[in-house]
Amino acid sequence: MNQALLVVDAQQELMEGGTEEKGVFEKKGLIETINVVVEKAIKANANIIFMRDLDVSNGEGPGFQIHKNINVPATAIIFDKLATNSFYKTPLNTYLNDNKIAHLVIMGCKTEYCIDTAVRTATVNHYDVTLVGDGHSTSDSEILSAEKIIQHHNATLHGHYNVDNFSMVRRSDEDLFNPIHDSYR
Repeated sequence: MNQALLVVDAQQELMEGGTEEKGVFEKKGLIETINVVVEKAIKANANIIFMRDLDVSNGEGPGFQIHKNINVPATAIIFDKLATNSFYKTPLNTYLNDNKIAHLVIMGCKTEYCIDTAVRTATVNHYDVTLVGDGHSTSDSEILSAEKIIQHHNATLHGHYNVDNFSMVRRSDEDLFNPIHDSYR
């Protein structure tokens, strides 16, 4: 089975915070977790894709780039997006189809926006998804703490399905590139 790791919006200014937004909750741990999962993807011979949001740092400069402490392998693919949805008007779906990807491991920022949308859209587009439960983050909202937002989305997205394909939430210390979806079909 062909697989891919999709790291969404793990960009310098979004993670650290800037003039318009606060940094994400537990960013140091998130960066470490992303690096661990990147290594697992390399060992599993999975495709590695980074998605960058053009709204971050106006799509330019160091703030727009993937966080400086994240390991971006030379073989990684980087796509830019204009919307919350990683699939909207980007080459992502074509790339996944061309590479016959069936299982997508997703992590990054921000939980309630781009991560939630990526997970749901991927299942609609016929991919089984593993969301790394300790591999996504956000910042506090006016209503909920970042920690509560993350917990809520992990609970909501675990088992989210679109008939044939669904998402599961697993921790980074699990064998993420050994999908267990078939044992629940």
